[in-house]
Amino acid sequence: MNDVIKSKLKQLPDSSGVYIMHDAAGEIIYVGKAKVLKNRVRQYFMGSHELKVAAMVSQIADFEYIICDNEVEALVLECNLIKRHKPYYNILLKDDKHYPYVRIDYSVPYPIVEIVRSVKNDGAKYFGPYVSALVIRDVLKSIYKIYPLRNCRKNIKKAREKGERPCQYYQMGRCYSPCSGRISEEKYLGMVREVEAMLGSGQSRLKADLKREMDRASKAMEYERAAEVRDRIRLIEKIEDKQKAGMPKLADKDVFGVSCGSDRSVVQAFLVRDGNLSYTEKFTLSPSDSEDEVLENFIVQYYSDKVNIPRNIYISKEIEGRTLIEEWLSEKRGGRVSVVCPKRGENRKLALLADKNAADAIRLKENESGRRAKGLNELKEALGLRDYPHRIECYDISNTQGTDSVASMVVMIDGEPKRKEYRKFKIKTVEGANDFASMAEVIGRRLRRAMEASEGFESLPDLIIVDGGKGQLSSAYAVLKELGIEDTIDICGLAKREEELFLPGKSDPVVLKRRSLALRIVICIRDEAHRFAITFHRSLREKRYGRSRIDAVPGVGAERKKILLKAFGSLKGIENAELEELKSVKGIPEKVAESVYIAFHTELK
Repeated sequence: MNDVIKSKLKQLPDSSGVYIMHDAAGEIIYVGKAKVLKNRVRQYFMGSHELKVAAMVSQIADFEYIICDNEVEALVLECNLIKRHKPYYNILLKDDKHYPYVRIDYSVPYPIVEIVRSVKNDGAKYFGPYVSALVIRDVLKSIYKIYPLRNCRKNIKKAREKGERPCQYYQMGRCYSPCSGRISEEKYLGMVREVEAMLGSGQSRLKADLKREMDRASKAMEYERAAEVRDRIRLIEKIEDKQKAGMPKLADKDVFGVSCGSDRSVVQAFLVRDGNLSYTEKFTLSPSDSEDEVLENFIVQYYSDKVNIPRNIYISKEIEGRTLIEEWLSEKRGGRVSVVCPKRGENRKLALLADKNAADAIRLKENESGRRAKGLNELKEALGLRDYPHRIECYDISNTQGTDSVASMVVMIDGEPKRKEYRKFKIKTVEGANDFASMAEVIGRRLRRAMEASEGFESLPDLIIVDGGKGQLSSAYAVLKELGIEDTIDICGLAKREEELFLPGKSDPVVLKRRSLALRIVICIRDEAHRFAITFHRSLREKRYGRSRIDAVPGVGAERKKILLKAFGSLKGIENAELEELKSVKGIPEKVAESVYIAFHTELK
């Protein structure tokens, strides 16, 4: 303990709250909750601890705390702080998944019905969560077919003041065009209220009202109206089926099992709805020696952003904070929630089955890790690398006849892609299609940033792979020599035709065995670098050439271009339009529509 910690320990209160541990650099390394702050925080600096806790305590240079009214409030604050700061020593839910909700914001005129991934305290109405984004997208697609609501974010007031004409969706019967004043706000809100009833708890009442309306229209021989109402009734029934998995009832339950491996922990979730096992999912968390600790942390993080919580939650291990979690979940649900570790019966079997699935996931992941390690060792031996290639970086150049030239940097750590480490570059100093000079530029920029300890570039690779043959390799190797690190970092070039690997100063390539694990790793990172570069290049090219592309379409002059832009709102809208949508635009002949579609859907080379 340093003097700062000793002084603060003496002043700790008896209240409930959250404590935050900092290292010497001021970074948050751990967040915890306490029923009594004075007792809990002092325990860290007294007696012996298990290895993980001892390692964390050795890093603590300072701490702070936040007093809460009660332990439940401390639990919620702890969860929020962990999600925000992701401290190194907390057990973190690595998946960071957020289930989709439907949001309707009545504070704006002519509200849209949209899918969001988080619930905010913004006055809008939320429905869900839905266990599958595909489910709710399918539901909304059906809703928009029957209810022609707007799905754009246009400012309605400004659009009306400008006297805008209806867009393509109005002409297709997919929107009532409130932006051009074709529907009153009262009638529009009536449709939105019906959609709200479908998504919420008013489905039975709305279905009964619609059945009466259908019968009335049928007796009055208003058959088109009757068919329209019938379609709405069918939509409600479809939504009811789709929502079953995401809207727990009193008899529904969630079951969780857990297993801990050497480098990760896995929680297996079973969601039982209407007596059936309707949904399963595995969640990866940071490693721990204690399965009960993993399970407790997972449950808090998992339910922190859930609106609909089942009455019964079954777990495979007893957890220390069960009573507190029950209190918190009951408060969130507005009714009693039980968290139980069953000892016998069907629920015990389910919990053990969840444990078995979690353990199997750990086994498979560890087998994958073993195969990757074997492949990396094969690569080390085949290329004669100085060190085990823990971090591999692969670079690729992409351009179109020398324009919009870009480069990608893709990273593998222990044979596994790390997308957060990927970087993309615009080529700045090279004119024309010169891949050799472009490769030299990007390698130089990346390595100089590492030497300057620039954020995001601090870690140096053990092996650099450049996508290309001897020319690209020579250019990149010259940069390493210029920086004086050619004896520190290994480098090779990968020729695409025969998947040959070239090494500096050697004329003959290294050819890896066709089915070797090493070759799989090399091809995987090369293909990923190519994909990443092409995607970035496409985005730049479209921004730069989008307007000239439509200008170059035969049959599209100033007037027809104006019609298309007005119909779809932008070049991106034209690009995303289906062929039938393009053909249905008044003033655009079918052949011209086909030419426009082809122009915007020609694959890049």
